[in-house]
Amino acid sequence: MTGGQAEDLDRLYGVDPAEFTELRTQLVAAAKKRGDTKGAKVIGAARRPTAAAWVVNALVRADPTARDRLGELSSRLRAAHAAMDGNGIREASAAQRRLLEELVRTGFAAAGVAHPTAALRDDVVGTLQAAVADADVAARLGRLEKAERWSGFGEFGTVTAVGPTPARTQKAPKNPDRGAEVAEAKERRSRAAAELEAAESARDAAVEEVSQRTATLATARRRYEKLLESLDAAEQALEAADEALESATRTAADVAERVTAAATALDGAEADCQRLAASTDNSS
Repeated sequence: MTGGQAEDLDRLYGVDPAEFTELRTQLVAAAKKRGDTKGAKVIGAARRPTAAAWVVNALVRADPTARDRLGELSSRLRAAHAAMDGNGIREASAAQRRLLEELVRTGFAAAGVAHPTAALRDDVVGTLQAAVADADVAARLGRLEKAERWSGFGEFGTVTAVGPTPARTQKAPKNPDRGAEVAEAKERRSRAAAELEAAESARDAAVEEVSQRTATLATARRRYEKLLESLDAAEQALEAADEALESATRTAADVAERVTAAATALDGAEADCQRLAASTDNSS
C-alpha cells in the first residue's frame, strides 16, 4: 500500500460514519484522476465501519498510545502464560481490566457517544480484548470495519490453574492403623471422584452454553453485516441515480435551448417569406 493510499484510508476511517460514503466517492475519483487505479480499487472496497468499530477507530486517534499499551499488555500476558505464572497472570488480567475500562471511556468520549447501549459497550470491549489476543486485529486498529471478538481459544484460550505449593508429606507414624488409613484413603478418593464428576458436568454445560451463545452471536452479526452491505449498496445506487438525474437535467436544458433557437429561426424565415410574397404582389 502506498503512502497516498494509507493517508486516504486514514482520512476515510477518521470521519463520521454518516460522511463515509460521500468521502469515499470523492477519494476514489481523486485516485482515478491522479492515475492511481489500484488505489481507487482499494479505497472503493473500503466498507463503512459499524458503530463499535467507529468508536475503537476514534479511540486510537484520540489516544495515540492506546495501540502500544495494548501491545505491551499482550506481551505481558503471553509471558505470564508461557511461564505458567499464576500471580503474573492474575496481575496482568487485572491490568487488562483497568486498561480496557479506561480505553472504553476514552473511545466513547472521542466518538461523542454519551449513553452507549450495553450491546455497543460489549462490542467495543470485545474488540479491544481481541486486539490484545490477536496481533492482526491490533494492526488494523484505526481502520476497523466491524467489531471483533476473541473466541477464547488459542494462546490465551486455556488458563493454567496455578495453586499453592503442595505441603510436604508428613512421615507416617511408626505404628499406623493400616485399616483406618485405607478406609480414609478410599473415602477421599470417593469424594474426589464425585467432585470431578460434578466439575466435568458443569464444564460440559458451560462449554455447550458458550457454543450456543457464540453461534447466536455469529448469526446476529452476519445479519447485521448483511444489512450494512445492503445499505451501502443502496447508497451507491442513490448516488448513481443522482448523477444520472443531473446528466438528464443538463441534456434537457440543452435540448430546450435548441428548441428555442429553432423556433426563433422559424419565425424569422416565415417573416422573410411574407415580406418577399408582399414585394412580389406589389411589383405585379
